[in-house]
Amino acid sequence: MNTKLLRSLQVFVAVTDSGSMSVAARELHMTVSAISQQLRKLEHDIGLSLFNRNTRSLSLTEAGRIYYETSKQMLQTAELAQQKIESLQDDPTGKINIIAPEGFGGGLLSEPLKKLCEEFPKITISLTVTDEPKDIIASSADLVLCFAPVSDTNFSSLVLATWKRILCVSAEHPLANETLTSPEALNAHTYIAHRHIEEYVMKHESEGEYELDTQRIDVNSMQTLIKLTQDSVGYAVLPEPEVRHLLKSGEMKQLFTDWELPDYTVYAVTPKRELMPAKIGAAITCLQDLFAQI
Repeated sequence: MNTKLLRSLQVFVAVTDSGSMSVAARELHMTVSAISQQLRKLEHDIGLSLFNRNTRSLSLTEAGRIYYETSKQMLQTAELAQQKIESLQDDPTGKINIIAPEGFGGGLLSEPLKKLCEEFPKITISLTVTDEPKDIIASSADLVLCFAPVSDTNFSSLVLATWKRILCVSAEHPLANETLTSPEALNAHTYIAHRHIEEYVMKHESEGEYELDTQRIDVNSMQTLIKLTQDSVGYAVLPEPEVRHLLKSGEMKQLFTDWELPDYTVYAVTPKRELMPAKIGAAITCLQDLFAQI
């Protein structure tokens, strides 16, 4: 199929699904003017308007509704054909759209992506790191890394790794130099928490359980949470692999090492398909191999 037409159909479907050219532009990594140009050309080629436009919203015309259903079918057919072609190739080939938690941008993905690029020169990667909830279908992601399996039967969830969470503070923070005998000592200090993560209960073999105090500061970014903790703003529960280098350098200190916090599991979520494209299989294998070493 004509690749220019496929791109135009992707733009049309993305704008329809989001109801906004600006949202579609962000999802497709295009400018709003480029999106608008693609839509005008598509309408010119068809000879009919696809959208009713006003200053606040877009809605499909009757022709647009018919064309939308046809466009989705054509895109699905083209994607399936591409998957079958890729599955026949000896070398994994093509672009992989990956979405990962923002904290992974701190270095956890460096080795897997490096290995992927070195071993499979025909693969290209588009990586989006975000801690905001994403619509997996609308994002057109091939592979999503997340901390919970997806219940939707249209997706497959595979465990990649299980890692520890630990209570941390900057080496310059007063807590780092106190003799701490009970978690109640934390109450006099600022607790920083991630907005999209549940409250934590610490457990001790003989002391029982302790629920961490309500946060004074909440953030929507793991990298920001780590940075605020590093800058002595307060204490926080952090993913051990993402701060291991700071603990090793002495910039950060783990508190209450004899207490346990819930582990967290990393899942690879992919759209369920008849055939797993070789490029996705290669990416998952790289992630499994290198995450197992962390």
